Amino acid sequence: MSTGLTAQTGAEHFGTVSVAMVTPFDRDGALDIEAGRHLAAYLVDNGLDALVLAGTTGESPTTSVAEKLDLLKAVKEEVGDRCKLIAGAGTNDTAASIELARASAQAGADALLVVTPYYSKPSQEGVFQHFSAVAGATDLPVCLYDIPPRSSIPIAADTIRRLAEIPNILAVKDAKGNMAESAVLMRETGLAWYSGDDPLNIPWLSLGATGFISVVGHAAPRALRELHTSFEEGDLARAREINATVLAPLISAQARLGGASMAKSALRLQGIEVGDPRLPVVACDEQEIAGLRRDMEKAGVL
Repeated sequence: MSTGLTAQTGAEHFGTVSVAMVTPFDRDGALDIEAGRHLAAYLVDNGLDALVLAGTTGESPTTSVAEKLDLLKAVKEEVGDRCKLIAGAGTNDTAASIELARASAQAGADALLVVTPYYSKPSQEGVFQHFSAVAGATDLPVCLYDIPPRSSIPIAADTIRRLAEIPNILAVKDAKGNMAESAVLMRETGLAWYSGDDPLNIPWLSLGATGFISVVGHAAPRALRELHTSFEEGDLARAREINATVLAPLISAQARLGGASMAKSALRLQGIEVGDPRLPVVACDEQEIAGLRRDMEKAGVL
């Protein structure tokens, strides 16, 4: 029986356990719609209740708007009645982000993931106005994506407080890891919180996060769901065991190989073909695949 240890805030919009799904390509490097349908169904069949499309691991910088929308529409047809579909709509161009947000809404997205505008290093007022403009472009629920290692700047705590006053900004995907600050922000803002960094999944749940937006979950979706369920039911020993024995080797592999490269190679080893990444991201070489195979065998997912 559930003890209610995990938060439920935002679950109706963003789910609880998801991956930032890879974008499948064929041998020629073109979008592979059928592989996308197959992968989405596989992930949902194995316990995920949300998918993020066109995120970082989905190679959003190197996929066109048309490709993003075509994949979203296909996945919506395949699994849209069984999970929440969260479309990545953030870029470093506010006008382009607004257009993508509106197009994603029309294509059937249930919610939007909007990353901090990167490269330009705007002021916090610029960050606030960017998110405000994108959120105002549709009625969809918005999850802010706070990832300073990629954006080069954080979403400051006071900026998050201001953004939380916008009615459809309802969640944060946290890849910043300032847990002391975020624990206070969760309570003050009422925003749903999602772990955006697999090594911190259990710590985030302990602070009141609703769930995960994972990378290693591609290779172990059932284990990721079981970890969340075990925590929810108060079986912390089991949650820790899953984290240490199944997820930890995969997290180590991701740290070495990078998200898209690791996820695509892991799926290939499991018999799910999704192609190679697009440049400048490269596929794993033979030595890296051998190391990944060892990690997956250690994790019990191969």
